[in-house]
Amino acid sequence: MKDISLPDQNVLRQIYEQYSETRELAAKDLEARIEETVSILPSHPTVKGRTKDFDSYFKKYIRLLKETAPGSPPPKITDLIGVRIVCPFIEDLAEVEELIKRTFEVVEVERKGSQYNFKEFGYVSTHLLIKIPPDILENRGKTDGGVAEIQIRTILQNAWAEVEHELVYKAEFTPFDDPMKRKLAAVNASLSLADTIFQEIRTYQRQLNGELGKRRETFFRKIEESTDALIFSPEKPAQRESSPQDALVPGESIDDLLLSALYAHNKNQFNEAISFYSRILELRPDNAVSSLIFKHRGMANFAQSKYRDAIDDFTQALELDESSYKAAYYRGVVHSVLKQYPQAVDDFTLSLKINPYQSFCLFRRSQAYYHIEDYPRALGDCEASLALDPESEAVRKLRQMLLEKLKM
Repeated sequence: MKDISLPDQNVLRQIYEQYSETRELAAKDLEARIEETVSILPSHPTVKGRTKDFDSYFKKYIRLLKETAPGSPPPKITDLIGVRIVCPFIEDLAEVEELIKRTFEVVEVERKGSQYNFKEFGYVSTHLLIKIPPDILENRGKTDGGVAEIQIRTILQNAWAEVEHELVYKAEFTPFDDPMKRKLAAVNASLSLADTIFQEIRTYQRQLNGELGKRRETFFRKIEESTDALIFSPEKPAQRESSPQDALVPGESIDDLLLSALYAHNKNQFNEAISFYSRILELRPDNAVSSLIFKHRGMANFAQSKYRDAIDDFTQALELDESSYKAAYYRGVVHSVLKQYPQAVDDFTLSLKINPYQSFCLFRRSQAYYHIEDYPRALGDCEASLALDPESEAVRKLRQMLLEKLKM
């Protein structure tokens, strides 16, 4: 049997401890720099740095030594300094990896878990080996290696990795019978599926929010054209033309129908949008969802100048959800367009009672007061609106008109 040169633990400990302090300091600097690097992402990944303790270092050294061919140099431990980046969603992983590659010099990329099939278990993680930036080394000193490992995982990948580390990696005995292996594989698969579902929901939310943003912009433009022109311009605002109908294939779920409705709404296909909103209401969702759909359908009716239908929809939205201050505000806008200013004042007042921090609602009530020639109250609302939004040119313009009316 060939003699095996055993490592001297005391010698290795001396080498390890020689750089302990500089490693700790460098790890903190690296953690801070990586945290700054990924802070531009809206999902706000969490970043945690650490240094490997000596016991873990020695165990890994022995394990790697067993795998080293005779006569080869001793193994090099590259994760003495480690930084873990934990992301909420799968889509964040590639973005974080790209940011790291643009910011640091990457020596090696390893994708842990990519070799497993669906019957196996094992944690999934992207590991990047980077060179520690020269300015950190100059400031802190040598770290015995000059590299650090960055692990990038989702929250669920990280949870599985932590549990697997205790159950498998650190355990003296690991599961070796098929039933136990299948249970672990099932848990791992469930977490992977959950990650995928979370990402699908996130993607849907992004689509929905994008369409909602477009719809709001169009709706608010219609409000401005229909109400501001009554004060600031003698000309009647031109009606917006509808776009030709696109082929839409909606799903049968409320989510799919709503997304189809918003697509149609944003393309000014208001009849199609109203049809989708009505189909959702036929499914009898709960009061909160129904209120939201009535509000959207009211906005589509308003866009077509179907003012009475819009008022009915906004009224039903309020009956189903008394906290819907936007439904009260939108109903007030419709009453203003119909020149029913006392009713408009009542609706704006109701909206402000539910949520008093609405500069735009104060402005619209000020306009309604202006039309019924209650200039002092109109001026008071203008001042309150400007306190919330000092940069609004429309409110400033109305305020100046009111000051002239009151000769102040």
